[in-house]
Amino acid sequence: MKLNNIIPNMKKWHITVKVIPILVFIYILKFLFHKYWLEVVSINALFTSLIAGTIFLIWFLLNGVISDYKESEKLPGEIAACLETIYDEYYILDKNKWCKVTKDFIVFYKDFIKSVNDWFYRKEKTSSILKKLHTMNNHFAEFESIIQPNFLSRMKTEQNNLRKMIIRIDNIRDLSFIPSAYAILEILVFLVIGGLLILKIEPNNEATFFTMIVSFLFIYMIFLIKDLDNPFDYKDHWENGSEVSIKPIHDVIKRISEEK
Repeated sequence: MKLNNIIPNMKKWHITVKVIPILVFIYILKFLFHKYWLEVVSINALFTSLIAGTIFLIWFLLNGVISDYKESEKLPGEIAACLETIYDEYYILDKNKWCKVTKDFIVFYKDFIKSVNDWFYRKEKTSSILKKLHTMNNHFAEFESIIQPNFLSRMKTEQNNLRKMIIRIDNIRDLSFIPSAYAILEILVFLVIGGLLILKIEPNNEATFFTMIVSFLFIYMIFLIKDLDNPFDYKDHWENGSEVSIKPIHDVIKRISEEK
């Protein structure tokens, strides 16, 4: 099986792979706590309230990051549409007014869309992309004498839409969702797992089982929330976790690059 086919199948397990070593460590700790009689706490209502509070905070954070994630899913497709619309307007102009101005623009534009692709993988800075987007105005200025105003207006509109979406994506991937909430969640999960380690439940097999289950769920949710919090965290040339797909952009770039 090809690597490209294997990676999508493994994406759903990538968080589990991260959690397993931590669970092994917790299992060893639980074994040692039981062996050396360190389980000194009995289950009570306060401990169950701590677990309930942790679950509520997980729900609160998950609800927040999912709303941002749903918005992020739309952005690559909208960027691809903007890129193709600008190219369509150029294509009509080039067919009617084939000249040096149009040839210079397509050379610039193919380099620009390649930079957009590199920007998603952090191979290009946001400031550099915005500068190139501004440089597009030089070509638009040369178009004014050979193009109808409504054609140029559509290109300028799509240029503005690109700028807004690039800035939005840059904010999403660089700003975390309420860092202080992450901090209190991590503290609560630590306290819950610590409480499970010193909690005395008979028989020990049941205690170990529930410790592992609760630990897995809480640690998994922390990793999941952090993964969803940055849906544009790409590495190499594929999505490694819960990143949104940028296939629409790849498809547009491929089509435009193959045009002569």
